[in-house]
Amino acid sequence: QVQLVESGGGLVQIGGSLRLSCVASGFTSDSYAIAWFRQASGEKREGISCIASDGHTWIRDSEKGRFTTSRDNAGNSAYLQIYNLKPEDTAVYYCAADPRGYCRFEYDKTLTKDEYAFWGQGDQVIASS
Repeated sequence: QVQLVESGGGLVQIGGSLRLSCVASGFTSDSYAIAWFRQASGEKREGISCIASDGHTWIRDSEKGRFTTSRDNAGNSAYLQIYNLKPEDTAVYYCAADPRGYCRFEYDKTLTKDEYAFWGQGDQVIASS
């Protein structure tokens, strides 16, 4: 079965850290770009990071300095590390795999939301006080 599965979310104290994992199964993800999106309740899904197949990374400006993304091709996995968690980080986080292998952007420099081969089911992160 081809799928992406996110894990590592949950209830985390404001100011704390967490690492979200995105594990691919049923396909080899090393040639794919892995993008991370999040969707807060009542809001649109927004792209926050991407790592290309060659390891180049992109982090949205508003999360630079707090978010990093990485991948472990041997483990068929990608990661989103969040530091200094803020209330506005509360959202469902999704990973998505792009067979093109590179990160794609809209004209307004936001991460493209379309034409990913696979999406994970999402993982809830709640920043608690």
